[in-house]
Amino acid sequence: MVKRSFFYVVMACFLMVPLLGYGQNAEAAGFVDVPKRAEKEVNYLAEGGIAKGSSATYFGAQKTVSRMEAAAFIGRALQLDGTKRATNFKDVGSGNFASGYIQSAVSIGILSGYGGGRFLPYKEVTRGELAVMISKAFGYSYGGTLSGAANALKSRGIADGLSNGSFGADQIVKRADFAVFLARAINPEFRTKGFSSFSKTLWTNTGDLNIRTGPSTKYSSKGKLAEDVKVTGSFTIAGWTYVKSGSTAGFVSAGYLRDTEAKSATKPPVTGADPRLSNQTIILDPGHGGSDPGASAFGLREKDVVLKTGLKVNNLFKKTPFKVKMTRSTDTFISLNNRAAFAKKNNGNIFVSIHANAASASATGTESFYYSAANPHVADSKLLASKIQDRMIAAWGLRDRGVKRGNYAVLRQNTVPATLLELGFITNKGDNNKLKSDYWLNSMSKAIYLGILDYYKAKGYDVNSLYNVAK
Repeated sequence: MVKRSFFYVVMACFLMVPLLGYGQNAEAAGFVDVPKRAEKEVNYLAEGGIAKGSSATYFGAQKTVSRMEAAAFIGRALQLDGTKRATNFKDVGSGNFASGYIQSAVSIGILSGYGGGRFLPYKEVTRGELAVMISKAFGYSYGGTLSGAANALKSRGIADGLSNGSFGADQIVKRADFAVFLARAINPEFRTKGFSSFSKTLWTNTGDLNIRTGPSTKYSSKGKLAEDVKVTGSFTIAGWTYVKSGSTAGFVSAGYLRDTEAKSATKPPVTGADPRLSNQTIILDPGHGGSDPGASAFGLREKDVVLKTGLKVNNLFKKTPFKVKMTRSTDTFISLNNRAAFAKKNNGNIFVSIHANAASASATGTESFYYSAANPHVADSKLLASKIQDRMIAAWGLRDRGVKRGNYAVLRQNTVPATLLELGFITNKGDNNKLKSDYWLNSMSKAIYLGILDYYKAKGYDVNSLYNVAK
C-alpha cells in the first residue's frame, strides 16, 4: 500500500439506453437542469472529466446515484484504473461500464461488496454511505461509523446538515449533491469553511511549473512557479499536491516537488513513469541486526545477508520515483515494535521485511507471509506477498513453499500492507550457497524489486517504464 487515493455518471433509470451516451463533458452553464447552488461544482467536475452528462445540456441533477456510478465518480477523481475487466463480484461483469473502477476501488478499500459475492451495482447511495466513501477515498479519520463520516465531512465544510439538524444519513443522494460534496473534497475553495491546513514545506524541481485549479492537466492553470521556489503543501490526490505560494493555492504535480531544500542527485526522472509513484513510500525492513544475529549456519549470519539484500533493493529503487525508507541500513538492533512503528512514522505505503529461514539441514525453499486476522490490509498484504513470491521463485528456482498466513509482530502490528519474506534456508547447504553469493543476491534483490512493481501494477499504477531498471 499504499496505495491507497477519488464519478462517471450513468443514471440507473437510463440503463436501457447505450452507455456511450454518458460521455460528454460540458460546463454547468450548458446543463439546463443543474440548480444554481451546484453550478460551480458540477462545472468543476465536468472540466476535469470526473462528471459527465448524457448530453451537452442534460446532467441529470435530480437523479439518484447508484453504487456503480459512485465507484466511477470516485475512480475518476483518484485516477484509478478504469479499464473494463472482470471483477470479484458475480453481479458486475467485465462489460459493465464501471467494472474497472469498481475493482480498483474495492482493492484499495474505498468500497466493499455484500454477502454472496455481490456488489449491488444498481443500489442507490445514501448520504451516509457517500460520507463513508469520501472519508475512505480522501483518508479522513471517521471511526468506522456513519456518524463519524458525516462529522468528518461537516467539520471540513464539505457537507452541511439538513434543516432539522440531522445529517440525513438515510436519504438517497441526488447527483447534484454528490457533485457538490466531491468537488469540495477535491478543492477546498468550494468548501463552506476556510482551509488553512498547509503543513508541509516543499520546493519545486523545475521552472515554468503550472499551479492548476484541479488535480490533472485537464484543469486550467492559475499561475506559474519558478524552479527551487519554496511552497507550503497540504494533501495529495492522484499524484497532485495542493500547495500555496503567496496568495495563490492550487494543484501541482507531486513529481515536480521535493521535501528537501537541496536537490537530490540520486533520482533522475524516469520517462513515462506514473507521477503518483513519487507519493509512494516503500519501507524495507532487513530483519535482526546488531545484538540479534538471527539464524546462522556455514559461517553466514542472517542479519548480514538480509541487510545486504535490502541495500541492493534500495539501490534499485533509487533509480525510480518511489521513496524508500529502511528500518536499518547498518548493523544496528531495531525492536519488533519499532519496526512496525517506523512504517507509520514515515508514512509508508507498503512494508517488506526480509529474512532467511532456519530449520533442519534438509529444509529448503522460499516462502512469504502476510497477516490475515481482522485487518483492513489483508487483501493488499496477500497481493504484495504473492507478487514478490512469484518473482523470487523465478529468480532462484528453489522449492515454492507458498504464500502463507503468519502471525508475526512486524505484520500484525503494521498499519500498511505488509509481507515478510523468507529468501531461503540458511541451514540448507544449497540455499546457503545462494544466500552467500553476490550474484544470487543480486538476482533476488531484482526479484523483490520486480515483485513490488508487479504489486503496484496490479493496483492500477503505470510502472511499465521501471521494469528496465532491473536489467
